[in-house]
Amino acid sequence: MSISPKTALLEEYALVARALSAPARLMLLEQLAQGERGVEALAEKTGLTIANCSQHLQQLRRAALVTSRRDGKSVIYRLTDAKTLQLMDLLRIIAERNLAQVERILRGLSDGEDAPEPVSRADLAARLADGSVTVLDVRPADEYAAGHIPGALNATLSEIDGVVSMFDSTAEIVAYCRGPYCVYAHQAVAALRRHGLNARRLDGGLPEWREDGRKIASVS
Repeated sequence: MSISPKTALLEEYALVARALSAPARLMLLEQLAQGERGVEALAEKTGLTIANCSQHLQQLRRAALVTSRRDGKSVIYRLTDAKTLQLMDLLRIIAERNLAQVERILRGLSDGEDAPEPVSRADLAARLADGSVTVLDVRPADEYAAGHIPGALNATLSEIDGVVSMFDSTAEIVAYCRGPYCVYAHQAVAALRRHGLNARRLDGGLPEWREDGRKIASVS
């Protein structure tokens, strides 16, 4: 028995939705939003076994959310479409607006307080141009080296307490990390504010900054 064109379309849409239904696959998409990576590197970053990581990547590839290429014996993955970033962010927005548990988790990241409003990317770009802000990249050093907002300092969460003396106490600090699912920036802002510093997080992360067409710096 043949199915209707509408049902056939909905089946394809559902294929994408099912691919997004596992936390491990969302973590993989978050990593690939930083740049293309091989299976071994993705497994290490996400804490998955290589076999499990490969299975999740196959699910994402079947839904056309990622694509791959061969580099010798290695298989290198990347996002198929930059629009995937928008889809990931919409999932976050809907969850934050409608799921009480999400709000509780985010408040916990901010020491039980309401987090300050994030800084827009357009605002940050303007303030970078006039030198009125300190930018902090709280991703791991290898991700910072591969690409970061020009002028950003780099310190992971475990390093923040040791570097607070470097910051100008009169300037606002804007922290950013990997994108819509990264909690490092929330935690960094809370840590900096505990030290009495004026800190907020960026709306979005490095992938969104890059997709805006803004400049990216790297460490050679």
